[in-house]
Amino acid sequence: KQLFGCDHVNVQPFSGSPANAAVYFAALKPGDKVLGLQLDHGGHLSHGHPVNFSGLLYNFTQYHLEEDTGIIDMNKVREIALKERPKMIIAGFSAYSRNLDWKAFKEIADEVGAITFADIAHIAGLVAGKALENPVPYFDIVASTTHKTLRGPRGAIIMCKEPFAQAIDRAVFPGMQGGPHDHMTAAKAVAFHEALQPSFETYAQDVISNAQAMANELIKRDYRIISGGTDNHLMVVDMTSKGVSGKEAEEVLEEIGISTSRSTIPFDKRKPMDPSGVRLGTPAITTRGFGIEESIRVASCIDRAIISRKDPKKLEALKAEIVDLCKKFPLYIK
Repeated sequence: KQLFGCDHVNVQPFSGSPANAAVYFAALKPGDKVLGLQLDHGGHLSHGHPVNFSGLLYNFTQYHLEEDTGIIDMNKVREIALKERPKMIIAGFSAYSRNLDWKAFKEIADEVGAITFADIAHIAGLVAGKALENPVPYFDIVASTTHKTLRGPRGAIIMCKEPFAQAIDRAVFPGMQGGPHDHMTAAKAVAFHEALQPSFETYAQDVISNAQAMANELIKRDYRIISGGTDNHLMVVDMTSKGVSGKEAEEVLEEIGISTSRSTIPFDKRKPMDPSGVRLGTPAITTRGFGIEESIRVASCIDRAIISRKDPKKLEALKAEIVDLCKKFPLYIK
């Protein structure tokens, strides 16, 4: 409550998707209409994809990014909401690099009488660190994982306004889960305590600065970043101009010691399991101590790996460079 300024919080959810399931269970009935961001435009599976429980149990309609800008047009979100009249509007993402306009989402929801649900799984640490705006004052329900930018154990939390508190608690237990995992709850408490320290605000801002430096360097090297840059910790990079798929790029980068995630891009012409993009993020390297200089160097290594993807000797040299860089920023200092 101190960290996010919420009325009520349930700290028992095991992870992000179960938390989202509990939110739906508390606030919706099967078949209710929900408005969320389309998966291949940066949304999440649990925001209504037809292969996911959310898309099977609830009637999702979706908003998307603009093809020319890669940004959410709130006027179009409003048009969809007025037409569809959803019972719930979700603001959240797993691969969108711009700030969300929480106030605008709230105003649209109020206009159509919808419940507001913010899924901040990816940016909770940046919100806690005061680097991004907090949706809690605006939204009825806010859920998050605890293991991404919040830098805690694998788990989740659900925050809400007081009128939703009893329904949320009952949805988590006995609705969705059995007994609590108390060891994970204790670990979450440690993470929340760390996030309340002044140093966490520095970390949150550094995550964004590093991501922006990495994105700018990749743009200089003729990569297209969806939306043209980043306001948070991540970016989706379109690999099309480099003649390589997202899957191939992911595999090449893994070979040199850089972990990434293949990702669809908006209006992707490739298949979801072999998409056009990769998703990059900076929380882990920032935690290790990487700064702007190192983030630019990582971008350079990414570019050189893509260019030299068919040259084993050059890839081996790049792997050695990455190992040398990581040794300068050990996970644990003796």
